[in-house]
Amino acid sequence: MLLWIALGGAAGTVARYGVGLAADRFTATWPAGTLIVNIVGSFMLGLFTFWLRTPPFDPALRAALTIGLCGGFTTFSTFSYETVVLAESGGMARALTYVGLSVGLSVLGMMAGVAAARAFAA
Repeated sequence: MLLWIALGGAAGTVARYGVGLAADRFTATWPAGTLIVNIVGSFMLGLFTFWLRTPPFDPALRAALTIGLCGGFTTFSTFSYETVVLAESGGMARALTYVGLSVGLSVLGMMAGVAAARAFAA
């Protein structure tokens, strides 16, 4: 199963790079490539997760497409899936808290990483 996940991840990573290159041809001031992969990746994970959850689909195929392909393409798809699961389980407040914390703390983490890199480079 790990081989299938790795192959799916490689394909997702290459696809992400290709989408980024294509998007950069049209816009240099907006992260259109990231936005596109986040939206498409979320759609794909939703499709694969719920479509492939019952037999006759092989668990290795499901893992290759969800963990591998979607995970390599974007981790935002996993975040979106988890938010939907929280909301559907009756926890809209928990889902919104998760969204706020995920986005806010991730941006702060990025800022801290950039600051650390700049400090080490100085």
